[in-house]
Amino acid sequence: MSSPAEMGDAEGIAGSAAGRFPPRRIKLGTISQTLGPLASLIILSLLLWSQQEVFMTSNNWLNIARQASFNAILGIGMTFVILTAGIDLSVGSMVAVSSVVGGLLIIDQGWSMWPAVVAMLVAGGLCGLFNGLIITLGKIPPFIVTLGTMQVFRGLALQLTNGQPIFDITKVQPNFDIWGTRNYGGIPSPVIITAVVFVIGFLILRYTRLGLYTYAIGGNEQATRFSGVNIDRYKLAVYTLMGLAAGIAGVMLTSRLNSAQPNVANGAELDAIAAVVIGGTSLFGGEGTIIGTIIGALLMAVIRNGLTLMHVTAFYQQIVIGIVIILAVLIDRLRRGSPS
Repeated sequence: MSSPAEMGDAEGIAGSAAGRFPPRRIKLGTISQTLGPLASLIILSLLLWSQQEVFMTSNNWLNIARQASFNAILGIGMTFVILTAGIDLSVGSMVAVSSVVGGLLIIDQGWSMWPAVVAMLVAGGLCGLFNGLIITLGKIPPFIVTLGTMQVFRGLALQLTNGQPIFDITKVQPNFDIWGTRNYGGIPSPVIITAVVFVIGFLILRYTRLGLYTYAIGGNEQATRFSGVNIDRYKLAVYTLMGLAAGIAGVMLTSRLNSAQPNVANGAELDAIAAVVIGGTSLFGGEGTIIGTIIGALLMAVIRNGLTLMHVTAFYQQIVIGIVIILAVLIDRLRRGSPS
């Protein structure tokens, strides 16, 4: 347990994380970071509406929200990681591990739904913890560690299933579709799950010591360490949270596909990072919000949905998303200014 003095020191560090401005300036900066992506989302939506009237229908927006939900959950976990000035490239592979663990337990071992879902979350969390242990104990940059574990976890998923998908999970557990395809009150279950994860993530980041130190570590890790904060403990927590988010996404995706596939979620880490960056979180750490990440995930889904309605091929959609990511990073760089 950290002492009150430690907490006070960390608050001072966190308060100076975003460019060492006073607290009022930080709040204004955070608001502007969120308002930018939100304004882009609104303007883009109006432009697409002017071209395709069906875009603004409730059914289409529910479809957009469903499409954004998977990326949003991964983005929420990635927000914690990037706020510490870290990165996690193994996200898609962690989703695959979680998925095949659930599939094997249900189909091969005859587990019921709830224990299998818990096991999927534990599998994701353990993968994240493994990343955190190597990063903190080995003092290896997160980029290198997670680049390696991206291959390790994907290979593990392939080995567990001999490279073969596991089909027809709902034949054994008919209620497994509650996580990915059912609607409740007209709202898709993935959207509801995403809303719950968002609230939990928001509360952790805004009101807990973990959230405070997440900003502090990304703002000035050395000063946070000198204040007596156990940096490694909080980094472990952050990467474990990322793994848990991947586990939740794995449950949703397995339910949606009604199968566990070792090659699932290829490239999901890039979409998650894109949602975080487009939402205004700085790749340099210490600045950003989960609200911005949700907006970023929605913005990406809106772009894809709108371009699909306009019969633009998926290849051009990738080009547009890539340009948006580059612009978001460029804006962040210009806003922060050149290093002194």
